[in-house]
Amino acid sequence: MIPSPSLFLLIMAIALLADALIGDPERFYRHVPHPVALIGRLIGFLDRLWNRPERTPVRRIQLGALTAFIVVGISGAIGMALHVVLQQWIYGWIVEGLLMSVLIAQRSLYLHVRAVAAAFSSDGLEGARQAVSMIVGRDTTTLEEEGISSGAIESLAENFSDGVVAPVFWGVIFGLPGMLAYKALNTADSMIGHRTEKYLHFGSVSARADDIANFIPARLSGIIIAGAALIGSKTRFGSCLCVMKADARNHRSVNAGYPEAAMAGALGIRLSGPRLYDGEHVDELWLGADLAPAACEDIDRALRVFVKACAILFGLVVGAAGLLFFIG
Repeated sequence: MIPSPSLFLLIMAIALLADALIGDPERFYRHVPHPVALIGRLIGFLDRLWNRPERTPVRRIQLGALTAFIVVGISGAIGMALHVVLQQWIYGWIVEGLLMSVLIAQRSLYLHVRAVAAAFSSDGLEGARQAVSMIVGRDTTTLEEEGISSGAIESLAENFSDGVVAPVFWGVIFGLPGMLAYKALNTADSMIGHRTEKYLHFGSVSARADDIANFIPARLSGIIIAGAALIGSKTRFGSCLCVMKADARNHRSVNAGYPEAAMAGALGIRLSGPRLYDGEHVDELWLGADLAPAACEDIDRALRVFVKACAILFGLVVGAAGLLFFIG
C-alpha cells in the first residue's frame, strides 16, 4: 500500500526522472504498442462506427460525447486496476512510477524539436520544413526561417503544457488513473476535436472537455516557463508574465496561448501569427507582436528554457514530497 502522500509524490518524481532519462524506447515500442496508440485505436474504431454524415448534428454530438465517456472511462478503469494490483507488491510503487513515465513526454518532445534545429544545420530550409512538419499541423512547404522556427517553438511550449505539466497535474491529484484518463481525453481531442465538417459536432464534447482539463495546467505552464527564463539569463520574470497577460487571449486556443506567450516573452521573439492550414490562409494574431522575428538559433534557446522548466517542475514535485514528509 502507498503509505503517505509524500511517497505518492515520490512516485511522480520517479516518473518524471524516468521519462527524462529514458523516454519512449523505439525498439521496445516496435514490439509492444504504446498505451496512447491503443487509446487511439479505440477512438478510431468508435469514430468509424458512429461518426457518419447521414446522422443529424445532435445525434453526432451525443455519440461523440459517448465516445469520450467510453474512452476516458475505460482508460481510468485500467489505471485504477493497475494501481490496486501494484499496491499489493512491496516495490509496486516503483513500477507504478515507471508506468506513469510512459504518459509524460519530456524527452520525446525535446528530441522532436531538436531535430528541427539539427535539420537547419544539416539540410537547410528544406530539411527543416520536413522536420517541423512532423510536429505541427500547418502547411510547411512554403515556410521560411521564421515560420519554421516559430512553429517548432510554439509546439514545444504548447506540448510542455499538454504533454508534461497536465499529465503530472492530474497524476498528482488522481494518480495513474487520472493520468490515463487525461491522456485518453487529450488523444481524443487531437484526433476528433477539430473544427472541420467531419468533426465539428462529433468531436465537440472531447474538445470542450480537453479545454477544461488543460485550463489550470496551461496557466501553470506559463508561470513555470517564465520562472525558467530567469535561470542563467537576463530575462525578467515580469516581462514574461506581461507578454502572457497581454497576448495569451489572442491565441485561437483558450489554453495554448499561455505557455506560448510566456515562451515568446522568455526568448524576446514573436510567435503565432498568420499561417496556412490545408491551403487556407488563417490570420492568427501575434503573441509578442512588437518582439523580434524568430530565427533558427532561437530553437536551441527555447530548448534550454524547456529543460529548465522541466527541472523546475521536478523540483516542485520533490519539494512538495519533502514538505509533506516533514509535516506529516
